[in-house]
Amino acid sequence: MKRRLVVLTGAGVSAESGISTFRDSDGLWENHKVEDVASIEGWYRDPETVLNFYNERRAQLQGVRPNAAHIAIAELENDYDVTVVTQNVDNLHERAGSTRIIHLHGELTKVRPENCCNEMDGFSEETVFDIGPDSIHVGDLAPNGAQLRPHIVWFGEAVPKIESAIDAVEAADILLIVGTSLQVYPAAGLYRYAKSSVPIYIIDPKDVTVRDARMTHIKEVATKGMEVVKKLLQ
Repeated sequence: MKRRLVVLTGAGVSAESGISTFRDSDGLWENHKVEDVASIEGWYRDPETVLNFYNERRAQLQGVRPNAAHIAIAELENDYDVTVVTQNVDNLHERAGSTRIIHLHGELTKVRPENCCNEMDGFSEETVFDIGPDSIHVGDLAPNGAQLRPHIVWFGEAVPKIESAIDAVEAADILLIVGTSLQVYPAAGLYRYAKSSVPIYIIDPKDVTVRDARMTHIKEVATKGMEVVKKLLQ
C-alpha cells in the first residue's frame, strides 16, 4: 500500500507560471484592491467589476502552463497516494496530471448561481458549471434564474471544503507544503491536524514564521524546492 502524501499548495507554486499573487507586493491584485474583487462585499457593491476581473483572469489562464513544480507534484503519484489541497483557483495542478485535488478557494473556470448553496454542504455538480475560458456578464443567468457568479470563495465567505482537507491531513503519512506563507486561514492551520509522527516539508523562499519541530524548511522557490524534496523522499 502506498503511503499517503498530502501536498498543500499556495500562490507560490503558480507564480513561476506567471500568475501573480497580491500578497507578495503592494496589496493589489492585477492593479485592483483585493477587497474590491475578492470579497463578498465587493460583489454586492459592484458585480460588473468583479465579473470583468475574473473574465480577465480566466482569459489569462489560457496563456500560462504548469511549471516544473506542478509536474513534480503530479509525478509523486507514481510512488505515493497523493492528495493535493490547494488555495489556488487555477487549474494548473489538473493540467500537470494530478488526479485528486481539493480546491479550498474555488475554481476559476467554474461559475454558479449567486443564490446557491448551503455553504456547509458544499456545491453539487448540478449547481456548478465549468465554462472554460468563456466570460460571464451581469444578466447572464443560471437555470434557476439567478445571476451567475464566479465559483470562488471570497473573503467574508465560508470555506466549504475545509473539512475534506482536514480529513486528508489527519490521514497523511507525509505533509508537503509548497508556495504558501501559512498566513491565510483556515488553510494556514491545516498542518496542525497532521499526526505527531508525520514529517512536514515546507518549500518557501522566505523565512517561515511558523515553528514546529516536525518541519523541514527548504528555502527555495517551488520549482527548485521540489527537486530537493524528490531526493529527500526517495
